Amino acid sequence: MTVPADPSTPSEPLAAAATSVTSDARVALDRSTRRLIRTVDGLEDASYAEASLLPGWTRAHVVAHLALNAEGLAAALRGVADGVPVAMYAGDAARDDDIDKLAASRPTTLRSRLYGATTDLADALASVPGDLHETVIERTPGSTRTFVVGEVTSMRRREVEIHHADLGVGYRPSDWPADFAVLLVDRLAPRAPATLVATDVDRTWQADPGAPTVTGTAADLGWWLTGRDPGDRLTSDGAMPRIEAW
Repeated sequence: MTVPADPSTPSEPLAAAATSVTSDARVALDRSTRRLIRTVDGLEDASYAEASLLPGWTRAHVVAHLALNAEGLAAALRGVADGVPVAMYAGDAARDDDIDKLAASRPTTLRSRLYGATTDLADALASVPGDLHETVIERTPGSTRTFVVGEVTSMRRREVEIHHADLGVGYRPSDWPADFAVLLVDRLAPRAPATLVATDVDRTWQADPGAPTVTGTAADLGWWLTGRDPGDRLTSDGAMPRIEAW
């Protein structure tokens, strides 16, 4: 949850630090996006119809979702910049239908939509002034699921990195940048009734007393916390908690 900054006494050092953090986050997202684009570029057309790691979704569905997610975020950000609020998606059913329709397109169309959408999103992120970063965006019209502008970069990076691995074409959680793996566990740790210990970085996410301790690399912990993995590469001093799909 983003805590609104106190607008009354913004010190210059803090303002500069905030700008640096935002800039660093965008650079990290750009690098993640470039890796994804290289993978999508390398896919044979026939492989788009093959199953991804997500139940019921082909690789075409994953690419379609990534394109539409970027388009929705870009549209919402442009609405904030223009002072005309726009929800990210028209509705949950419309979102699902749009993914199915786009997934049925030719691979060249999917690639073009993904490339164009990621460029539009980068431009939209740069267009929103800092004083609007606490502006609330609705996921769908009237939905209680909302987020603020300042969360979009990290949200999109999670989409890119996780779904890049979901394509199932060689990019694995172990390939995630170390900082992303830690940020993902930061985000998802509350999903696990366990204390989490990362073996490759000096980080522990403490749970309530009496909860089991689950240990592994930050990437393996993050992948498990998404509900995509039973945790075979992790160890636990008690029963391994079951994590629902996310």
